[in-house]
Amino acid sequence: MARSRGWPPDPEPFDVPLVDNHTHLTHVGDVLDDGVGDPGVAAHLRRAAAVGVGRVLQVGCDLDSAPASVVMAAEHSEVLAGVAIHPNEAPLHDGVREVAPDGLEPHVLERHRVGLDEAIAQIAGLAGHERVRTIAETGLDFFRTGERGRASQRRSFREHIALAKELDLPMQVHDREAHAEILAVLDADGPPPVTVLHCFSGDADFARECAERGFFLSFAGTVTFKNAHYLREAALAVPPSQLLVESDAPFLTPHPWRGAPNGPYLVPHTVRALAQVRGEDPAVLGAAITRTSEEIYGSW
Repeated sequence: MARSRGWPPDPEPFDVPLVDNHTHLTHVGDVLDDGVGDPGVAAHLRRAAAVGVGRVLQVGCDLDSAPASVVMAAEHSEVLAGVAIHPNEAPLHDGVREVAPDGLEPHVLERHRVGLDEAIAQIAGLAGHERVRTIAETGLDFFRTGERGRASQRRSFREHIALAKELDLPMQVHDREAHAEILAVLDADGPPPVTVLHCFSGDADFARECAERGFFLSFAGTVTFKNAHYLREAALAVPPSQLLVESDAPFLTPHPWRGAPNGPYLVPHTVRALAQVRGEDPAVLGAAITRTSEEIYGSW
């Protein structure tokens, strides 16, 4: 019997206010099956607030979603914004058209006619807005990227690190199959004062390396996946003051709805899963994560 890919049911409301540290409400339509509608930003925010997730950080990481995210944050008091050029966007702006190892052709869009330097300059212009509170998401993604593309990603990553330091903004790092290289770049260039490993994907040893550097580790619904034992071990290795949670919606929906569209309203599932792994009271852990989020991003 095929599993429905409609919206999962609401979780039990959480006992304390929660913050979704990373979501992509501009990309909901990308994951919806035929017949499954996008209720819109205001409805997503209402649904999240009804279960205790009253604030979100909306991330726009391309030249279409970044300005839209700033507008969203300006129009909704529950939303702050992050802007950047995603590592998978960087090679396309840099004119790299490598075919991925699995044979996939690069998906080139009109926005990629803008060169990488100009794309980052546009992000820098947006990042000065008072509702933008992080440079996000930048980093490295070696999953389907060849050597030329990786060089573009490294250059983009370094430019974003410099921008975050110049503007004194936190930075959220995208890391896919590039753990050692992420640390090498951050160690060489010097990280911004606040660095967050978004959607943490490493093991316990990598978690300890990041935590020792003072980085924050944000866990998404992936920590609930049945085969993600290494992530649960990593979550145990993080000091409570360096732990964050996110939806990464509309992607990475928590178990048992993996494959269905995700929303900020499902963050309570991830917090409860983290609390179970760590042997902590969910309300105490949730309150600690919210305090840390406020310390990093300020007041909504």
